[in-house]
Amino acid sequence: MSFKLGLTGSIGMGKSTTARMFAEAGCAVWDADAAVHRLYSKGGKAVTAFEQAFPEAIIDGAVSRDVLKQIISRNPDALKQIESIVHPLVGEDRAEFISTAQSEILVFDIPILFETGGDAAMDAVATVSVSPEEQRKRVMERGTMTAEQFETIRMKQMPDADKRARADYVIVTDTPDHAREQVHAVIRDIREKLKNA
Repeated sequence: MSFKLGLTGSIGMGKSTTARMFAEAGCAVWDADAAVHRLYSKGGKAVTAFEQAFPEAIIDGAVSRDVLKQIISRNPDALKQIESIVHPLVGEDRAEFISTAQSEILVFDIPILFETGGDAAMDAVATVSVSPEEQRKRVMERGTMTAEQFETIRMKQMPDADKRARADYVIVTDTPDHAREQVHAVIRDIREKLKNA
């Protein structure tokens, strides 16, 4: 029986880097964004459903996220339809991961874990956290979005303080070494729990 650890955190908080640290420490990691990417890619399971619902979103045999964003900006109701296609497929992908993963600790890297109620399916949740100044600096340094786009995303996400209050573990990602120390402490704690279960 594997232990399911949800890993979450707002944009720019260091979640992807922390997920890699769990993987390096021998945990099996499932990445929600990567799952969506697989589903949207050429030959992915979501392509056929999108061909029927939003044919204009299919470019070169794959689902275009950019076109989907344009569709949603024109018609906000389209988001519900998109989610109704994607969420069940993501669920299937996750179930497949659970049934084949060879690790005592399974880490689920899900940006909006609390917002979607996904924490209910986890044995524990770790959230990554950093100061708002550092968060903003990291996102702006990526050069992939404007300050306005960053604020829009940040406002849609549950506030960091609420995530920290609800999480079983908080991993402060101020430096890579500090984050890695905390990842190993979380793993030790979970192994202790599994031993005593």
